[in-house]
Order: sequence, then structure tokens, then C-alpha cells
Amino acid sequence: MITFVLVHGSWHDGSAWDGVVPRLEELGHVAYSPTIAGHGKGVDKAVGHDDCVRSIQRFVVDHDLVDVVLVGHSFGGTVIARVAEEIPRRLRRLVFWNAFVPLPGTSVDDDLPPHYRELFARLAGESEDNTVMLPFPIWREAFIQDADLDQATAAYHQLSPTPYQPFLDRLDLSRFSRLEIAKSYLNCTGDTALPPGEWGWHPRMSGRLGLHRLVQLPGSHEVVFTDPRLLAEKIVHAGRD
Repeated sequence: MITFVLVHGSWHDGSAWDGVVPRLEELGHVAYSPTIAGHGKGVDKAVGHDDCVRSIQRFVVDHDLVDVVLVGHSFGGTVIARVAEEIPRRLRRLVFWNAFVPLPGTSVDDDLPPHYRELFARLAGESEDNTVMLPFPIWREAFIQDADLDQATAAYHQLSPTPYQPFLDRLDLSRFSRLEIAKSYLNCTGDTALPPGEWGWHPRMSGRLGLHRLVQLPGSHEVVFTDPRLLAEKIVHAGRD
């Protein structure tokens, strides 16, 4: 049995994993899907990256979880990397699913292609609370292109504006490379949320992990909606000893 803590990405909350958790449980594991501070509908969006990290760190500690496989999707990769620095003894393995693996001293914004950087800065400036909502055309064509229109629209309605400040905060991460925690990178081969090539997820992000297990599956950045059962099975593959 593996204890998984599943950490979502930007625009999502813990409910994004609702199709994944039951399959993990069917396979004999335990899974939790907390919501990162400042994420979800109707919550205070005035958070920084440290607040995001503390919320997941607190969840693990408050539930007295140990031997945890911590899974981070997209922006969630930056969160699990920092959580690992704070509570390494509670963790068994880190799984980065099409996730950012930040370099020390950099921000999420540094790892975004210029067109996203400019768009998100403009959208945050136009908002009343320094948040960014992902435009539906980008969601439809780059994030969830393996869904039909009805499924893509239904999933989009689950999203909410994401806090912008955590994209800008620089992350120290001076301890991350020295952690003796096993790492995996889970790569969806159809993920175009970051443009393939120079800005793509793999091998750009996966290569920053050093020694790691690479697990691949078909699907988009949002296979959590389009094929959650397969994603669960691949998470087990990525998380097992």
C-alpha cells in the first residue's frame, strides 16, 4: 500500500483528482487531494508561493502522514519541491507529472515561454485581485485537446482564477538537489500546454531531477479529466519502489 498526496496545478483545486482517487483506492492505496492555499473558488487569492507550500506541508503534518509519495502536477511541481525541503523525513518519493522542476533562485515565470509571460502579466494587471484566468481557447487547444468540446467545457467550469504572485516569487531551493528522496517524472506524450521543443516539459524539466524514473503515457496536460483511471495506474508505476 502506498500513501499518495496529490497536489494539483494552477487554476485547479483538490477536486481535479476526483476521478483519480477512487482508482488508486481500488488498487489498494490511500490517496489525499488537498487544495493549495489561494486556489479554488471563493477563497482569498492574496497568497505567495510560501503560503502555497505551507498549506501542503501543514496538511501532511496535521494528518501525521509518513512514507508519503508526493505527486505534483504542473505548478504543483514547484510546491512539492519546496515541501520536500521542509519535511523530507515524511516523504518516500516525489512524482512530478508534467510539472515544473524549478532551478534554485528562479520563479515559475522564468520557465514560461514569452507569450505566456506577457499574457499572464496583462491578465493579472487587468484583474481586481492580481489573478489570472486561463482563456478558454488556450485551455481547449493546448491543455485538453484530447477531449471533445462538451468535456473540455465541463472541465473548464471547474477552474478558477489562479493567484499570480506565486508565479513571480523566486524559490531558493538550495537544499533540493541534496535531498536523498527518490524522484520520478511522469510525462504525457501529448501534452502541449508548454510548446514542445525548447520550452517543452520533457526532457527540459525531467532532466533537472538528476537520477529519476521516467514513466510516460498518452494524453494531454489534463488527462486527469480525460483518462483519470490510466493516470492513476501510471501514478502507481511512478510511485512504487
